[in-house]
Amino acid sequence: MATRSSTPDPARRSERSRKAVLAAAAELVTELGYAKVSIEAIAARAGVGKQTIYRWWPSKGAVVFDAFLAAEEDEGGSLAVPDTGDLAADLRSLLRPTVRQLADPVFNNPARALVAETQLDPALLREYRERLLAPLLEVTKERLRSARRTGGLPADADLDLAVELLYGPLYYRWIHHLGPLDDAYADSVVELFLRAFRS
Repeated sequence: MATRSSTPDPARRSERSRKAVLAAAAELVTELGYAKVSIEAIAARAGVGKQTIYRWWPSKGAVVFDAFLAAEEDEGGSLAVPDTGDLAADLRSLLRPTVRQLADPVFNNPARALVAETQLDPALLREYRERLLAPLLEVTKERLRSARRTGGLPADADLDLAVELLYGPLYYRWIHHLGPLDDAYADSVVELFLRAFRS
């Protein structure tokens, strides 16, 4: 008769520890703010040793960034941009969730801390660009390429400039606390964007 092995599965244990570390990092940044969080505090909250964290991540910023991405995935965050044939509607459906997220206090503190940390940590900046910023810009450009093909944008529209014109106002307002971030603001950015490219 076959018996079930009682030997622990190291892979399962490692994944459980990894998730505990990410959850602990997210909780602590929300509770204390990024500056007051340490690797020691994350390890204690997660119930792991510091060496476990350093085996997977080179810095506190890297842990918090992965926790941020994990939270995005858990909330069903998607980088897909719809292509319904109505460019204005598609861009509104892209920017409205973005401004809502930027205005969400749960997102706000960790995101601001990460943006600040990327200015001090070149390795973290590379991770941020490769794993978050570049994919977001690429899916947006793909929707704009489709618009160029169907006449929704001029055939010679500069797509690098286009994505900067779309996202730049949102992040400028967010970083400098200049005003409300809501659907009305997102819609006004889309309207001005289309007016600029179609004039």
